[in-house]
Amino acid sequence: MFEITCGKCGAPIYSGVDLKPAKDMLKLVSNRCKKCGALLSDQDFIVEVKPLQT
Repeated sequence: MFEITCGKCGAPIYSGVDLKPAKDMLKLVSNRCKKCGALLSDQDFIVEVKPLQT
């Protein structure tokens, strides 16, 4: 599972099984979080890998 979340409020921006560039996903939401309105930049993202929970 691949997920992009807002760094300010934690709201999901994208969630799916396809690995997609953050900049492409942010374009779909006009570079703003739909929940808190924070301006998002693909430069501000970090990669965090977590084990799958069963």
